[in-house]
Amino acid sequence: MIVTLTTDFGLADGYVGILKGVILSIAPDAHLVDVSHDIAPQDVRQAAYVLGRAAPYFPRGTVHLAVVDPGVGSARRPLLVQTPDACFVGPDNGLFTFALEQPGAAAYELNRREFWRPAVSATFHGRDIFAPVAAHLANGRLPADLGAAVADPVRLPELAATRSGPGRLHGHVSHIDRFGNLITSIPGAWVRHGAWACHIGGRRIAGIQQTYAAAPPGTLLALVSSGDTVEIAVRDGSAAALLGVSVGEPVDLQQITG
Repeated sequence: MIVTLTTDFGLADGYVGILKGVILSIAPDAHLVDVSHDIAPQDVRQAAYVLGRAAPYFPRGTVHLAVVDPGVGSARRPLLVQTPDACFVGPDNGLFTFALEQPGAAAYELNRREFWRPAVSATFHGRDIFAPVAAHLANGRLPADLGAAVADPVRLPELAATRSGPGRLHGHVSHIDRFGNLITSIPGAWVRHGAWACHIGGRRIAGIQQTYAAAPPGTLLALVSSGDTVEIAVRDGSAAALLGVSVGEPVDLQQITG
């Protein structure tokens, strides 16, 4: 069974190794895969985006353990989300919004303490609750064995794309990758035909390019990302730094006519 790990722990302090040790102590045959441990501290939306992009590429039945948990030790619930293709284990703070949107998804509050470590720290639920539960899933336990069904899991506010009449699209920056590329919520399919101008951060970018190399070095460009959404980039540079924008920044596209 594959268990993936996504955290904001970094690799300097040994926290990731502790999670892996707990999992392997319960499920020694588990195959552990790191998705990312470089999520910005406490950035739940970034973690949701990164895991949501990666999860579809894993085999059916994969268990995804994700710990980005600014509310650890508080009243926030420990959560398990089951979809037709995978299980997701972590805090109930919106991290699994993308999974909850899948048809047939079900959520469970992890309240069966016999599947946790005997002593539970108020500051390390990744070690004491989430890693053991992920391991038990890897060993074949069913989600209903590990918790009680809930109907109101937390979801992140949507950064949806909209159309406002012919040739006008509106969206937001939904993610900034390590290159400073601004990945938006506007579907790539919406700009497949015709010529478009992109407006963001007070700048206008004419045209949708096919590749980064289509623009001169240091130049802003728009293109369709590998995730099939409109992306704003700088050839050999950082669009985030150049424009001084962050996640949530409005993005408008207008079709060029004439």
